[in-house]
Amino acid sequence: MTRVVLVDDQAVVRAGFTVILESEGFEVVGEAANGTDAVRVARRERPDVVCMDVRMPGGDGITATRALAGPGVVDPVPVLVVSTFDLDDYVFGALEAGASGFLLKDAEPDVLVDAVRRVASGEGLVDQTLTRRVIDEFARRRSPAAPDETASGLLTAREHDILALLCRGQSNAEIAATLFLEASTVKSHLSRIMTKTGMRDRVQLVVWAYEHGIAAPMPR
Repeated sequence: MTRVVLVDDQAVVRAGFTVILESEGFEVVGEAANGTDAVRVARRERPDVVCMDVRMPGGDGITATRALAGPGVVDPVPVLVVSTFDLDDYVFGALEAGASGFLLKDAEPDVLVDAVRRVASGEGLVDQTLTRRVIDEFARRRSPAAPDETASGLLTAREHDILALLCRGQSNAEIAATLFLEASTVKSHLSRIMTKTGMRDRVQLVVWAYEHGIAAPMPR
């Protein structure tokens, strides 16, 4: 059973998410109303996923995400950021802090359920309506990194091709169609890339690619 911690300063939001998730077989093992408590509860409960709001009094979600899933964290806890905001600095801060995905609060219940399931399984995601916009804008907000030959050398030519398309926001099916591969083959390649790079999901793999100069922003 997938274990979840819910973090939001509004009790009604936490209650609503609890009803949705528990009706689909998830177990809500803890709640918090701010980032400080979120870190404490998540470290105690060790859930499969933390659903994290970003703007909260008494400790924001970005700082909490970095403490739970950021660079250098031993045994990180996957974080799904759930916010009322889309393309603002909180989204990009969450990705850089180590979030495995981003979802808008007005998403349909089945989308929330699917998002939690995907993050728990290590796939990671950004809301499908925002994927390309978020990745593109994330890249543009960063200073271009010099190519890291050591990092680049970890990947085969085919893996470079697949990673480049992933960084454009393409799904497995879209990558497969572009490269004339089976979707299962793309999934296997991405799993190997994540093993080689030490990244735990697709979202953080995209961040890694930009940080090491392997992916470049697309021209306007």
